[in-house]
Amino acid sequence: MDNFVGFNKEASDPFVGGEKDVDNSKVHIRVQQRNGRKSITTIQGLTEDLDLNKITRALKKTFKCNGNIHTDSELGEIAQLSGDQRTNVRDFFIDQEVCRED
Repeated sequence: MDNFVGFNKEASDPFVGGEKDVDNSKVHIRVQQRNGRKSITTIQGLTEDLDLNKITRALKKTFKCNGNIHTDSELGEIAQLSGDQRTNVRDFFIDQEVCRED
């Protein structure tokens, strides 16, 4: 540990410091396989200040699919859409500036 006497951990960590106003939470878009060719796309991790009801309604109308909001005690609110909508949801969120690509 003598080599790290002048080592500043916060300066070398790219995830510490930097832009303070940027929210680094991640949005998870997953597909759950049901029976046969059926699948469900789940969206989790959106910030609390966004209205998930309006977002789900816009996604359903744009992609012409069914969907709902599932409330989990540990994970919070999760939006579910029928079918494999991963790329559509990703492009929609980037176009509407709901979240960034990275």
